[in-house]
Amino acid sequence: MVKLLAMVMIGLLLAGAAQAKMLISAQEAKMPESPFNERGAFPGPKMLLVSPDVNTAAKSPLRLRIKFETRGAKINLDSLKVTYIKLEPIDLTERVREFAAADGIDFKDAEIPPGTHKIRIEVKDTDGVAGGADFILKVAK
Repeated sequence: MVKLLAMVMIGLLLAGAAQAKMLISAQEAKMPESPFNERGAFPGPKMLLVSPDVNTAAKSPLRLRIKFETRGAKINLDSLKVTYIKLEPIDLTERVREFAAADGIDFKDAEIPPGTHKIRIEVKDTDGVAGGADFILKVAK
Protein backbone atom coordinates (compact mmCIF):
# COMPACT_ATOMS: atom_id res chain seq x y z
CA MET A 1 0.00 0.00 0.00
CA VAL A 2 2.80 2.43 0.91
CA LYS A 3 4.61 1.56 -2.33
CA LEU A 4 1.44 2.24 -4.36
CA LEU A 5 0.91 5.56 -2.60
CA ALA A 6 4.53 6.56 -3.30
CA MET A 7 4.13 5.67 -6.99
CA VAL A 8 0.95 7.75 -7.23
CA MET A 9 2.66 10.73 -5.57
CA ILE A 10 5.65 10.51 -7.92
CA GLY A 11 3.27 10.28 -10.89
CA LEU A 12 1.42 13.39 -9.77
CA LEU A 13 4.67 15.32 -9.31
CA LEU A 14 5.90 14.32 -12.76
CA ALA A 15 2.55 15.17 -14.34
CA GLY A 16 2.67 18.65 -12.78
CA ALA A 17 6.18 19.26 -14.06
CA ALA A 18 5.20 18.14 -17.55
CA GLN A 19 2.48 20.81 -17.76
CA ALA A 20 4.88 23.77 -17.70
CA LYS A 21 5.00 25.64 -21.01
CA MET A 22 7.74 27.85 -22.38
CA LEU A 23 6.98 31.54 -22.38
CA ILE A 24 10.53 32.74 -23.14
CA SER A 25 13.32 30.51 -24.45
CA ALA A 26 16.91 30.74 -23.25
CA GLN A 27 17.94 31.77 -26.77
CA GLU A 28 15.41 34.62 -26.81
CA ALA A 29 16.58 35.79 -23.38
CA LYS A 30 20.14 36.16 -24.72
CA MET A 31 19.08 38.53 -27.52
CA PRO A 32 20.17 42.20 -27.24
CA GLU A 33 18.05 44.49 -25.10
CA SER A 34 15.99 47.28 -26.63
CA PRO A 35 17.40 50.79 -26.08
CA PHE A 36 13.82 52.11 -25.95
CA ASN A 37 12.40 51.85 -22.46
CA GLU A 38 9.15 53.75 -22.23
CA ARG A 39 5.78 53.79 -23.92
CA GLY A 40 3.16 56.52 -23.63
CA ALA A 41 0.02 56.16 -21.53
CA PHE A 42 -2.85 54.05 -22.84
CA PRO A 43 -6.44 55.32 -22.44
CA GLY A 44 -8.07 51.86 -22.77
CA PRO A 45 -8.18 48.82 -20.50
CA LYS A 46 -5.83 48.88 -17.52
CA MET A 47 -3.54 45.97 -16.63
CA LEU A 48 -2.20 44.97 -13.23
CA LEU A 49 0.52 42.41 -12.52
CA VAL A 50 -0.87 40.11 -9.83
CA SER A 51 1.85 37.45 -9.94
CA PRO A 52 4.82 37.10 -9.69
CA ASP A 53 5.73 39.64 -7.03
CA VAL A 54 7.71 42.50 -8.60
CA ASN A 55 9.87 42.87 -5.48
CA THR A 56 11.37 39.38 -5.55
CA ALA A 57 12.85 37.06 -8.14
CA ALA A 58 10.51 34.15 -8.88
CA LYS A 59 11.54 30.58 -9.64
CA SER A 60 10.60 29.10 -13.01
CA PRO A 61 8.15 27.73 -13.84
CA LEU A 62 6.17 30.60 -12.40
CA ARG A 63 2.58 31.75 -12.35
CA LEU A 64 2.05 34.81 -14.55
CA ARG A 65 -1.20 36.55 -13.64
CA ILE A 66 -2.27 39.80 -15.22
CA LYS A 67 -5.60 41.35 -14.31
CA PHE A 68 -7.49 43.38 -16.94
CA GLU A 69 -9.65 46.26 -15.72
CA THR A 70 -12.07 47.80 -18.17
CA ARG A 71 -12.85 51.48 -18.33
CA GLY A 72 -16.32 50.97 -19.74
CA ALA A 73 -16.45 48.68 -22.79
CA LYS A 74 -15.62 44.95 -22.65
CA ILE A 75 -12.21 43.44 -23.44
CA ASN A 76 -11.67 42.36 -27.07
CA LEU A 77 -9.43 39.29 -26.66
CA ASP A 78 -8.89 39.09 -30.43
CA SER A 79 -6.79 42.26 -30.09
CA LEU A 80 -4.46 40.81 -27.42
CA LYS A 81 -0.76 41.30 -28.14
CA VAL A 82 2.04 40.13 -25.85
CA THR A 83 5.59 41.18 -26.72
CA TYR A 84 8.98 40.35 -25.22
CA ILE A 85 10.80 43.67 -25.46
CA LYS A 86 14.19 43.15 -27.07
CA LEU A 87 16.13 45.00 -29.79
CA GLU A 88 14.10 42.82 -32.17
CA PRO A 89 10.75 42.45 -30.31
CA ILE A 90 9.47 38.87 -29.96
CA ASP A 91 5.75 38.20 -30.30
CA LEU A 92 4.62 35.93 -27.44
CA THR A 93 0.89 36.29 -28.13
CA GLU A 94 0.25 32.74 -29.35
CA ARG A 95 2.14 31.28 -26.38
CA VAL A 96 -0.15 33.20 -24.00
CA ARG A 97 -3.49 33.18 -25.85
CA GLU A 98 -4.78 29.91 -24.34
CA PHE A 99 -4.33 31.40 -20.84
CA ALA A 100 -6.18 34.66 -21.61
CA ALA A 101 -9.75 35.50 -20.64
CA ALA A 102 -11.83 38.67 -20.43
CA ASP A 103 -10.59 39.31 -16.87
CA GLY A 104 -6.88 38.77 -17.63
CA ILE A 105 -4.13 36.24 -18.16
CA ASP A 106 -3.48 33.27 -15.86
CA PHE A 107 -0.44 31.32 -17.14
CA LYS A 108 0.07 28.86 -14.27
CA ASP A 109 3.40 27.26 -15.24
CA ALA A 110 5.33 29.69 -17.42
CA GLU A 111 8.88 28.56 -18.21
CA ILE A 112 11.20 31.58 -18.23
CA PRO A 113 15.00 31.48 -18.03
CA PRO A 114 16.80 33.27 -15.18
CA GLY A 115 17.23 37.01 -15.63
CA THR A 116 15.19 40.18 -15.95
CA HIS A 117 12.62 40.22 -18.75
CA LYS A 118 10.47 43.11 -20.01
CA ILE A 119 7.05 42.13 -21.33
CA ARG A 120 4.51 44.45 -22.99
CA ILE A 121 0.83 43.49 -22.98
CA GLU A 122 -1.68 45.35 -25.11
CA VAL A 123 -5.40 44.81 -25.62
CA LYS A 124 -8.28 46.86 -26.98
CA ASP A 125 -11.79 47.15 -25.67
CA THR A 126 -14.89 46.59 -27.81
CA ASP A 127 -14.91 50.33 -28.61
CA GLY A 128 -11.46 49.91 -30.18
CA VAL A 129 -9.63 51.87 -27.46
CA ALA A 130 -6.18 50.43 -26.72
CA GLY A 131 -4.81 49.73 -23.28
CA GLY A 132 -1.51 48.27 -22.26
CA ALA A 133 1.35 48.08 -19.84
CA ASP A 134 4.98 47.01 -19.58
CA PHE A 135 5.98 44.56 -16.87
CA ILE A 136 9.40 43.51 -15.59
CA LEU A 137 9.65 39.83 -14.66
CA LYS A 138 12.60 38.84 -12.48
CA VAL A 139 13.46 35.15 -12.54
CA ALA A 140 15.93 33.56 -10.11
CA LYS A 141 18.61 31.04 -11.06
